[in-house]
Amino acid sequence: MSALSWIINVFLHIDRLLLTIVNQYGIWTYGIIFVIIFIETGLVICPFLPGDSLLFAAGAIAAHSSSGLNLWLLILLIVLAAVLGDTVNYWIGRELGLTLEKHHLFNKLINQDKMEKAERFFNKYGGFAVFLGRFVPFIRTFIPFIAGGSRMNYPFFFLYNVLGGAAWTLAGLLAGFFFGQIPFIKAHFSIIMLLIVFISLIPIILVWLKTVFSRKSEV
Repeated sequence: MSALSWIINVFLHIDRLLLTIVNQYGIWTYGIIFVIIFIETGLVICPFLPGDSLLFAAGAIAAHSSSGLNLWLLILLIVLAAVLGDTVNYWIGRELGLTLEKHHLFNKLINQDKMEKAERFFNKYGGFAVFLGRFVPFIRTFIPFIAGGSRMNYPFFFLYNVLGGAAWTLAGLLAGFFFGQIPFIKAHFSIIMLLIVFISLIPIILVWLKTVFSRKSEV
């Protein structure tokens, strides 16, 4: 199985994988979830990790009292992981951004097209992009790095970071907690995950379409 196939399989069946982890590792599941969220937001080279689907699946599993996952503890740990991850990513971009962008290995690891889309997203929304970007796959990993490289005022960044991290965590976990046990959703979990990603990509699609039409109007 190729790396891409493995990632897609994990993404589509994250509920089964997470349930297996809960059954095998118990309380250590909190640490595993924390690390995944931290890495997705903290390392600019890891935008492919399934943050949205992981939150939804964790919320759905926490709805079962027998699962051992506590919703409030999940909220606390994931908000902390998201905020710390974005903070680390910001400072990497601020202190090492220019150096990394000149390195050929960095450019091989990073999807330049998605990085450019994130830059346009940041330029369009400014500081609010830190909040909005949290809800968009790939963008949420690149935005803190770009904000740091742009030397965005850190207290201003931190405010949007905390607000975005809390809102994203609550939206994902509570959606899973309240809707994840609906029979139709349980039976079509993979389709629901794809739908969540599509909805979260709408802001990027709109920015891209606006850019395309703006260029055409200038010709």
